[in-house]
Amino acid sequence: MPTVHCITVGQGDCTILEHGSGRVSMIDICGGNLERETTRKSAQNFASRPRGNYGMCKSPTNPLDYLDDIGVSKIWRFISTHPDMDHLDGFDRLIDEFEVCHFWDSGARKDKPDFEGSPYLEADWDRYVKVRDGDEENTSVVKVLEGKSFKYANEDEKSGHGDYVTICAPTAGLIDDCNDRQEFNDASYIIVYRAKAGKVVLCGDADDEAWNCALDHHPDLLRNVGFLLAPHHGRDSGRDWSFLSHLNPRLSLLGCAPSEYLAYDAWNKRGLNYFTQNQCGNFVIDAGGDRLDVYIENEKFASDAGGDTTNTNHLGYFYLGSY
Repeated sequence: MPTVHCITVGQGDCTILEHGSGRVSMIDICGGNLERETTRKSAQNFASRPRGNYGMCKSPTNPLDYLDDIGVSKIWRFISTHPDMDHLDGFDRLIDEFEVCHFWDSGARKDKPDFEGSPYLEADWDRYVKVRDGDEENTSVVKVLEGKSFKYANEDEKSGHGDYVTICAPTAGLIDDCNDRQEFNDASYIIVYRAKAGKVVLCGDADDEAWNCALDHHPDLLRNVGFLLAPHHGRDSGRDWSFLSHLNPRLSLLGCAPSEYLAYDAWNKRGLNYFTQNQCGNFVIDAGGDRLDVYIENEKFASDAGGDTTNTNHLGYFYLGSY
C-alpha cells in the first residue's frame, strides 16, 4: 500500500514515500545529525485543546531511526528538492548508513554556505556535492526537470500504486535564473505522486515563481489534490498563496516554525483543512484506499481532535481520521 511518512524533524523537511511496489523514495532530510534512538520524548502531557500548542516540534525524530523503525535499509530514490541545509541536514550519515541507489538533481548550483557558527555540518554539504556531481560509488545521478520524461518520472502511470511521480517545476529556465540570483526557493521541485486516494503534492520551499511555473505547465494535475505538504514549512514569508485555491487540497500539513510565522490565514480564509506537525508529531498517510487514512504520533492530539486512539498502525501511531 502506498504510504507517505512526513517526519517531524524540527525546522526542516523530510518525507518518506513507500511505493506500492515496495520501493522507497526519500524527499529531503533534516534532523539526521540528532543523537540516534534518544531523541523522542513523551507526547502525553500537552495542552487539552485540539488546536493548541502540543509541543511536538520540541521532540524531533531522527529520520535514520525512523527508517530503521519501518524496516528500510535501501533508499531507491533520494530527491533533493533544493540545496538549503535544512533539507540536507544528516545527508552524510544517510549515505554512510543506508544504500541510496539514485539521486535526483535539478541542476541547482548554490555556492557553498559559510558554516562558521552554523547549526549545520559542512560534511553534509560536501557529501551532497560529491553525490550530486556523480562521484559517490553505487549512487547514480539522474537529472530531472519539468518536461523531461522517462520511466518513473513525468510519464503517465495510472494505477496509483506504482513508482511514478511528476515534476511540475522547475524548468531549465527557472533553474538558470535561480543559479544566477543564488536564490533557491523558486528552484524547489514541485512533485506530484498519484495515489489512489488522491494526488500527493510535495514541494520543498517552492515560492511564487515555482508555483507559477507549475500551474502554467500542469494546471489539471494540480487541481483538487488530496494532500499538500505546505511549502516552506507553512511559513507566511510574505508570499502569494493564491495557488492554494487552485490546488484546493483536502488535507494539508504545516511544518515546524514559530506559530507567529505560520500562514494559518491562507488556509482559514479558503476553508481548507490542515494540521500542524507541532500538533501531530510524525504524520503517516495510508493512501492506497479510497480516502487518505491518517495516523499520528501524538495520542493526546488524536483524542482531542476526535480520532480513534484504539485504532493504531504498525508503528503504534493513532488514527486521526479519513480525508
